[in-house]
Parts: sequence; structure tokens; C-alpha cells
Amino acid sequence: MSRLHLLCVISAQATGQAARSTRTIVISGVPAGLLQDDVMADILTIHFQMSRNNGGDVEEVTYPTQNKGVAYITFEDQEVVEKVLKKDQHLLQDKRLPRLYPLSVTRCCQHAFLCVTSTLSMAVFRGHFVLEELVEEVKKQSPGLDFGPLQPDGRIAVQGSFPALGALREFLLLKAKSLSGEDKKEGKSHQRPRRKLQEHRGAAEMKNSAGDAQGDKQMLVLDTDIYHYMSCFHPKALQAKHLVISAVTEGDITTVCIEGAGSRAGAAAGLRAGRTIQDCSAELQRILRKERISLREHSRAGRQRLRQLCERVKPRFPAVLLIPYDTHVDVVGTSADVFGFTEEVKRLSR
Repeated sequence: MSRLHLLCVISAQATGQAARSTRTIVISGVPAGLLQDDVMADILTIHFQMSRNNGGDVEEVTYPTQNKGVAYITFEDQEVVEKVLKKDQHLLQDKRLPRLYPLSVTRCCQHAFLCVTSTLSMAVFRGHFVLEELVEEVKKQSPGLDFGPLQPDGRIAVQGSFPALGALREFLLLKAKSLSGEDKKEGKSHQRPRRKLQEHRGAAEMKNSAGDAQGDKQMLVLDTDIYHYMSCFHPKALQAKHLVISAVTEGDITTVCIEGAGSRAGAAAGLRAGRTIQDCSAELQRILRKERISLREHSRAGRQRLRQLCERVKPRFPAVLLIPYDTHVDVVGTSADVFGFTEEVKRLSR
């Protein structure tokens, strides 16, 4: 069990969005600087409540935002979003405006990394626990996750929020670590029979964070896109004096390892570094969106042209991260930035 991080995800992919974001649209082209912000927010509310604009009851208008000319409209009913998006053209008009202003409307997905599907390997516990009972314990531990059937090889599919999967992984790692400690005491050649889960629960649930960090590696699990964005735009979160912070990427999951001197001071520094990384990751999960530009339908020359267009547009959106692959390009950034970037690439590719 020396590589405990292999217990967790074999593969993961973004599959869901926050419920609120499904009721929210992103508006670009709002005329900035003409009127007071609260007046413009009222005009936007009126526009998107009108039946002739396929609108409905507006729950909230977010304006102004960090991006000039961009607003967020959240409706009370998700069905209104679909109707608003179907309208060919939105023209903002009001007697307080000097003319009509065309608006660009798109979906908002502020939590692109909220939900992932993962496959956990429970096989390492075989010989220590009855796996079916361990799975039942895991389900009680993580009521917010959805579990598939336990496979004969000990693997099980799990779906839910990334933080909940991270908490589940920590729970399993703690159990595995306690087993590893018993192996050392009893000798690796000594074979123990499988036991009921309750016989082992007490030892598995004990944890001293400072003691674990002292002289040991501290492991954190991040979404790979979040990790890449953090490395590019928030590198200081992954740096700390007298600590070695490294990462291993396996598909859509990146395991960050924090190592320090085997001392109490080193342990404390490691814990602080871990909290900094976790806080940064949580904030990025809250604000980032990912859009995928597919290259599959294009010829080799077409794929090359799209990649060149992405690089050409990138300087206009300095806070956007491009992650190129053979079959697609992932665009990671805020909703407004990602929307603006992808729309500009589409416009230039026509």
C-alpha cells in the first residue's frame, strides 16, 4: 500500500452543473457607462421579463461584473432559459437609452467541475474486510454520492461533487493506512482473516493531522483542469518555503504531494500549504467554466487553422487557459471570458 493515491480515481470527467447555473444566462454587449449601474440592471430585468423576448420571472440580475459589458441573469424557472436562448436576436431598448443595443446571450456554467464520475478500486481491502459491507459503510459515509454496483474485480463507479469524492478518498486512505500500520506490527508474512467492518472501525477513524504530516507525505486530490489553471495563474499557491510540492496527473485527477522536514515546524508548514491549495482549489471550482472546441469534424488543415485561431485570440483574454489535445481544445476561465473567447474563435472561423 505504498502508493495509496492509486486507491482513488482511475478516470473522471466533468458531467454536471450547479442547479443555479442552469437557470442563469450570460449577457454580453450591455452598453456600459451610459447610465447608473442600478438603472441598467432595471432595464435588463424588464427586457428579460417581457413575453416578447421569451422572458419570464427574473430572480436576480448581476451587474456590473468584473467584465465590462457583461451581466448575469438568473431566472426563477429553468424553462425560461431555453425560451430566451431560442430567440434569434435580443435588442435592448428603453426610452433612457439613445438607441437599440444588440445583446449576445449564452448559457452560464459557473461550476464546470462540480460533478465527476469516478471508478474506485476496493480490491486492496480484500483480505481485510468483506467488500460488500465496506461498500455499505462507504455509502453511509457519503450520502451525497451515487454508487454503481460492486464489480467482481472490486471496482465500483461513483458519481457526485468533486469535494465529496475527495472526502471519500480521504476516508478510504485512512482505512488503508491503518491496515498498513497493522501489517508492519504483525509482519507482512502473517495472513489475517477477513473481519467484520465494525471490528476495525475504531482504529480506522483515528487520525492526528499533525502527526500524519510529520515525516510523511500529505496528499491532496485536485481536478486536473483546476490544477493546471492554478499552476498557470496562481503558482504561489503551489509553492512554500522548506517544502517540496509535487504532482502526479492520472487523467482528470491530479494528486498533489506535500513533503517537508520531519519536524513539528515542517508538519505545521505542510498543513498550512495544504489548506492554501485546498482554499484556492475551492475558489477556482466556484468561478471557473470549461468549454470544449471540438476538432473531430475538421480536416488536418482545418484542425491546424482552429488551433492557430485559438492562439491568435488568446492575448485578448489573458485570464483564459488553453489546454490542447489531439481531438479538441479545452478553454478554461470565467463564464464571461470563456464565452467571449469561444464566440470570437467561431466568428473568425466562419
